Amino acid sequence: MPQFITIHRAPGLKSDELAQNAPHVLGAKIATFKQIYANIASGLIVSVFEADSKEKLEEQMEVLGFPIDETHEIHFAASRAELEQMIKQHG
Repeated sequence: MPQFITIHRAPGLKSDELAQNAPHVLGAKIATFKQIYANIASGLIVSVFEADSKEKLEEQMEVLGFPIDETHEIHFAASRAELEQMIKQHG
């Protein structure tokens, strides 16, 4: 299933607001939450979701009431160890 990065800008975000929204995000039926990165001070949130399509993911975020500033399909992902292995194989 395709994975997507979502970027949200929520100035004034508080960590307890993230905690309050977490059950809704985890319980989502259309898109499956995978990971979140947040800078509470600036309100920048970057999340990773699996969904059938960008449109389905955006539909899910609309249902949850979370506006998305940007959505990008992930074409490549690797851990540090995987990148190191790639370098060995191609170096």
